[in-house]
Amino acid sequence: MKKQSQVLIFLLMAFIPGAFADAGEPLVIIKGFKFIPQEITIKRGQTLRWENREKRQYHSVWFEAMGEEEPDDYLFPDDAYEREFKQAGSYPYRCGPHPEMTGLVVVIE
Repeated sequence: MKKQSQVLIFLLMAFIPGAFADAGEPLVIIKGFKFIPQEITIKRGQTLRWENREKRQYHSVWFEAMGEEEPDDYLFPDDAYEREFKQAGSYPYRCGPHPEMTGLVVVIE
């Protein structure tokens, strides 16, 4: 039974990118013109990481509703962006070049 569990964990790690990301660093994967997960809940003070795992497409993480300017730096494949959230609240964001791509960060105490 132990060997079967080890094989299952190996397969999950191989075929589900980010499935076993470090619990200390919340992760959003950008793939298939989606933020995965689309909504994520983190604790105040945590840093959230976005990783672009597309093969050819660039994206951005834009907190437009907070009054921020659209980022000049796009996330190309294999690029990452990190942001620390110091206050509790709900933070909607979207991809600048692809406005149909939306996400939500919920920060709790």
